[in-house]
Amino acid sequence: MYEVELKVEVPATLEAVRACLESLGATHEATVVQADTYYDAPHRSFAESDEALRIRREAVDGSDADADTDTAVALHDVDHEARVTYKGPLLEDDSKTRAEHETAVGDGETMDAALTKLGFEPVATVKKRRDRYSLEGYTVTLDAVEGAGEFVEVEADAETEAEIEEVREGAAAILERLDLDPSAQLRTSYLELVLEG
Repeated sequence: MYEVELKVEVPATLEAVRACLESLGATHEATVVQADTYYDAPHRSFAESDEALRIRREAVDGSDADADTDTAVALHDVDHEARVTYKGPLLEDDSKTRAEHETAVGDGETMDAALTKLGFEPVATVKKRRDRYSLEGYTVTLDAVEGAGEFVEVEADAETEAEIEEVREGAAAILERLDLDPSAQLRTSYLELVLEG
């Protein structure tokens, strides 16, 4: 399975994109807060190999809080789920396509302790508030990322490498319909953006 993703920084506001999504008949799936803790391996540098290993803690955000919500507090105060994800190196220059393996874990803190004992070191935690929509088989997320800014991601899965181009072209078409420029896409991860900031 391959995750095909196009991400652009929002030139105006997320509200303008949200209004556009509503006019296109997109379905609002959820508003969540996420804290993604990224790790580096003891046997190689993920920054050099272009891989990623993270534990994501996510909770539904029932508040009307703005993008400056303290994600860590929100996740501490409510029940949340945790997932561990490995992302392989980027496969092409035209999108953020990579192999991805993800599974739920019962307790993010226990998983963190296990990784740390094995020599994996936490690099940083990326916190964000995310509005998730579905539109024509794609997931469109409106992200407010602490320390990085506001972004829109359009993504879908490709079962085989042969399907990647078609899925990427569909994601680009959706960005255009949202009055966003697919040629302005960022291949930089939120982790990199936060570390650069």
